[in-house]
Amino acid sequence: MQTLFNNIKGDRLIWAIVALLAILSFLPVYSAASNLAYKGTGSGTFIFFIKHFVHLILGFTIMYGVHKIPYNYFKGLSIFMIPVVLLLLGITMLQGTTIDGANASRWIQIPFVGMSFQTSTLASVVLMVYVARYLSKIHGKKITFKESILPLWMPVFLVLILILPANFSTTAIIFTMVIMLVFLGGYPIRYLAVIIGSGILVLTVFILIAKAFPDAMPNRVDTWMGRIESFSNPEDTEADYQIEKAKIAIASGEIWGVGPGKSLQKNFLPQSSSDFIFAIIIEEYGLLGGFVVMTLYLWLLFRIVIVAQKSESVFGKLVVLGVGLPIVFQAIINMAVAVELFPVTGQTLPLLSSGGTSIWMTCLAVGIILSVSAKREEIKEKEISEDNPLDVLSEAI
Repeated sequence: MQTLFNNIKGDRLIWAIVALLAILSFLPVYSAASNLAYKGTGSGTFIFFIKHFVHLILGFTIMYGVHKIPYNYFKGLSIFMIPVVLLLLGITMLQGTTIDGANASRWIQIPFVGMSFQTSTLASVVLMVYVARYLSKIHGKKITFKESILPLWMPVFLVLILILPANFSTTAIIFTMVIMLVFLGGYPIRYLAVIIGSGILVLTVFILIAKAFPDAMPNRVDTWMGRIESFSNPEDTEADYQIEKAKIAIASGEIWGVGPGKSLQKNFLPQSSSDFIFAIIIEEYGLLGGFVVMTLYLWLLFRIVIVAQKSESVFGKLVVLGVGLPIVFQAIINMAVAVELFPVTGQTLPLLSSGGTSIWMTCLAVGIILSVSAKREEIKEKEISEDNPLDVLSEAI
């Protein structure tokens, strides 16, 4: 164990925050999974506890392995992975999976292991690394909008177009994060205005085509619009039902909560172990528990900014922000949905919700951040060693 800790590099506080979130996830997931266990499969809740444990172990294995890779290697890997991601997204979309006539092709089955994988989450991480690579490449150079269309915006829009029919919320989050990253990377604002306008135009055209030819192109447009309408004008819909149960859970928790495993709304709230786990956390651990969770994510955001600020390279700064900000942004959206500050999106709470793909890709992103911070530590240790006459003397002896 001591050898393992000695091999852990990078920002220690990020390691601590991620580990703490993972540890805190066990009781809420185990408690909330009872609804799935007894109503869905008829099996006990312990199998969901074990599954969540395995997902976290695999996630931390990914994080540990990735953080040992020099972060500059991710530049070349992102170029190689973009075609792979596009292929996976195309296969996922062409599966033709539908729910109530709407496109629900979000997962592909991993051969031989019997597990599913949500390709859009991998696409998000790869795309942010790719965009960071391009921005670092043009940093300090004068570039025209035309020159950036093919190498920068073409892969972005291809990824978004392949995700959009089945998952609007993920598409919107990725687009927002890309816009934020290129803004931070110094991309001209006047060009950004064109991209944002083009994105809105493409979305409008897609909705019109989907409405005009619903049978030829299964989609979730009606689901999106229904959720937005339900948010602005509550009706007796599934989305409204979820929000009402979430609010009841939050109100029941009060300050201190009803106690671990004693949630009542987990038996009525759909997706209580994933999309609405924040409501279950507040019901069982009160507003104090919710405040602790929010504080951990804000603390993670603070450390991400610190790591980015201390990075020696432009790529290091941008890739930390590119893969780190979406984690906190997704967490804020998930919590905002639970308290009805945002329409239902289907986004999980990173590291706290059940679900393998979300955990693995979050750990992949954190591993990249730790790789950048580990490089900074290596440089700092080298500088200290060079400046310390005792070290020089010891080497001479």
